[in-house]
Amino acid sequence: MSGIIGKKVGMTSIYDEDGKSIACTVIEAGPCVVTQVRNDGTDGYSAIQLSYDEKKEKNTSNGMKGHFQKAKTTPKRKVVEFRNFRTEFEGQVDLGSSITVDQVFEENDFVDAIGTSKGKGFQGVVKRHGFAGVGQATHGQHNRLRAPGSIGGASYPARVFKGMRMAGRTGGDRVKVLNLRVMKIVPEKNLIVVSGAIPGSTNSYVILEK
Repeated sequence: MSGIIGKKVGMTSIYDEDGKSIACTVIEAGPCVVTQVRNDGTDGYSAIQLSYDEKKEKNTSNGMKGHFQKAKTTPKRKVVEFRNFRTEFEGQVDLGSSITVDQVFEENDFVDAIGTSKGKGFQGVVKRHGFAGVGQATHGQHNRLRAPGSIGGASYPARVFKGMRMAGRTGGDRVKVLNLRVMKIVPEKNLIVVSGAIPGSTNSYVILEK
């Protein structure tokens, strides 16, 4: 599938033809440099590797320096591989070439966005899983409003089942949001505006797939 790497700029709203306000996310997508081309003969599968966002050379390992030098480009921060890139790019996706957002997407396309959700630390069951709490604060209950309640049986099964929804670390996970509509593309500024929200904070990396 085809795709591009970008960085979340923020959110805004766009009015459609009916005057309805649609919440949108603005992403600075690309330009990305092709730093590796894989093919069925040597690698067993077809894919291209895209790299995005400048990185200081002193913070780059020698191995990665050589990898980027082969593509005749500077070190990059984010490297992502896209399998079976769009067929219309065949013969044009060469090592070191640049891919821009308007080459991959068009307005009214539907894309999938992958990002890392905001980390919220250790949270209770109400915030983490949407529990309602035990109930009212009457009839002798004390400090039970946000408690998880019972988590299992007694002598049987004498254990807590795997996957029990309990308090724990929340956020910081890789999240994929499906079928976001491309509302607008601004190629001169490498911007793409998609409908809806995308996981992650401002300036976090986003992977868009088609």
